[in-house]
Amino acid sequence: SPGIDNHSPISMYTVQARTPFSVGWQALKTVPEIINGNAVTAAAIDLSPWVEYEFRVVASNNIGIGEPSLPSEKSRTEEAIPDMGPANVSGGGGSRSELVITWEPVPEELQNGEGFGYVVAFRLLGTTSWMKAAVTSADASRYVFRNESVPPFSPYEVKVGVYNNKGEGPYSPVITVYSAEEEPTAAPFNVSARSLSASEVQVFWEAVPWETSKGKVRGYEIWYWADEENEETAAKHKSNGNNTSARVTGLKGSTLYYLMVKAYSSAGTGPASLPVNVTTRKPPPSQAPGKLWWESASSRVVLNWDHVKAMENESEVTGYKVLYRNNRQSNTKVIETNNTSVELLLPDDAEYIIEVKTFSDGGDGISSAQIRIPGMSYPDGGTSGSNACTLSAFSTIVLSLSARSALW
Repeated sequence: SPGIDNHSPISMYTVQARTPFSVGWQALKTVPEIINGNAVTAAAIDLSPWVEYEFRVVASNNIGIGEPSLPSEKSRTEEAIPDMGPANVSGGGGSRSELVITWEPVPEELQNGEGFGYVVAFRLLGTTSWMKAAVTSADASRYVFRNESVPPFSPYEVKVGVYNNKGEGPYSPVITVYSAEEEPTAAPFNVSARSLSASEVQVFWEAVPWETSKGKVRGYEIWYWADEENEETAAKHKSNGNNTSARVTGLKGSTLYYLMVKAYSSAGTGPASLPVNVTTRKPPPSQAPGKLWWESASSRVVLNWDHVKAMENESEVTGYKVLYRNNRQSNTKVIETNNTSVELLLPDDAEYIIEVKTFSDGGDGISSAQIRIPGMSYPDGGTSGSNACTLSAFSTIVLSLSARSALW
């Protein structure tokens, strides 16, 4: 019924609605299209089937738009046959003898009624008869057909339809989906391994055929286990793509390892290569360089430390790495040297943080405690942790004759 017009006749009404799926109130199409100010009824059209609506009416006159009416009681539209099929139908992958079909579920507001589900239809490319399967869950997004008759890596025509209690709706457009691949049938050969350090080995192999009529090789898996373990407890390292070598890390030093390599496809792994063995190198020295001390003379800072002697079960020290950085910056530089000292001209008067570690065939050792060299002038030298030094601003770093400089 009409509300108060506030002394300006109502010229038009607008019917608005909201649903559990809408964002706020939305204006509706009506019959008549324009509802004049004398009307007391109108028909809302183009509503979605089987959706719960609330309605309200807004009046307007020459002055403007008034306050909306109170919402009506909730009303549900009647059911109808679905009028929209699922989107983004796709598929592929899976295990041997499987055809995997996927789609994007139809939103609840477009299901048009109760008892909503999907009809999945598929046929081998070049055949005429469709196989069909009903998927009764409205939220489903995947169907897997498993049968030994499914040939590997073969094209299928696929479409997905919809239905509810009122009947069947439309199908999606037909697309081509490939059935699951087979696992590779050949093992990698000429497998070998080389120890890089106490914790790393490099594994090499010759590739199996990259693509066959039954699938594609997606990469390789390296299975490895220590001598005191067995194959059932093997750890695995996956190398994606058509690589013929990979680095395995996180190993124990001075340990015999067995390794074998398998190719894999989306269906699983193929047969293993013959096992090979490799022994990791002795671990690096467990002792950190000690007694770090430094002294300054003019613009030079000389850093010294005690030599580290490896134990019998450790790799011999082949050199030292000096790690240093400006305390105001995060970039750390590394100097490698065979001596137990380096001579520096530091670039500016900032404080520097320095530490030293050994390196060996087994890898890098433990770092020493950090020392700080302040960017101020002091008359004498100092020891590790001392504040005594003399620094000047230079743009170069001077090393002892045997030192090598590299970014870390």
